[in-house]
Amino acid sequence: MAKLTKKQKEAYTKFDKNAVYSLSDAAGIVKEITNTKFDSSVDVDVRLGVDPRKANQMVRGIVTLPHGTGKTVRVLVLCTPDKEDEAKQAGADFCGLDEYIEKIKGGWTDVDVIITMPSVMAKVGGLGKILGPRGLMPNPKTGTVTMEVGKAVKEVKAGKIDFKVDKFGIIHASVAKVSFDKDMIVENAKELLQTVIKLKPASAKGTYIKSIYLSSTMSPGVQVEPKSVTA
Repeated sequence: MAKLTKKQKEAYTKFDKNAVYSLSDAAGIVKEITNTKFDSSVDVDVRLGVDPRKANQMVRGIVTLPHGTGKTVRVLVLCTPDKEDEAKQAGADFCGLDEYIEKIKGGWTDVDVIITMPSVMAKVGGLGKILGPRGLMPNPKTGTVTMEVGKAVKEVKAGKIDFKVDKFGIIHASVAKVSFDKDMIVENAKELLQTVIKLKPASAKGTYIKSIYLSSTMSPGVQVEPKSVTA
């Protein structure tokens, strides 16, 4: 087992790692035990009672966080020329088509979200091997393949995120920054968690929400009582 650093040991003196806290208390603890020199992200990890290998138990969705993520999201819109002005006015950082497809083929992926149109997916589809592993491939299920590119850009800039259960049955998502007020962290986390609860597959048996942890970059995880999310 790896040795705890001085800061980790200090963090563990401020809460009981074996205890389960309300979402509000957990958010307060995470703010208190974070000692990074930068504005750390606040992450939610949810272990679900599903088998992701079964298609009817896959949990995936999108949610717009009330207070945004606190991150500067760089958006590329791959679109036809008639849609470029709409994308730019909505706040897209980059927009175009063929020139960006060639840049991506050359290894450029310096963006956080890519939005495109159904009519150009034939061209964009060839980038799957590059974009897929980076989580950048546009997908209609996440609202990133749409004719309403301006609306999609505004939603992403406002704090829209997508999430997906991994092969271990866990959802990981960044929902805030440590600099946010505690109530803002709670409201963002609750928005995500209540969306996950609504997406419970009909075929999932037994306990659906097995555990919830709140943490920040490099901080220990604080366990959250699931009932505090639905109350």
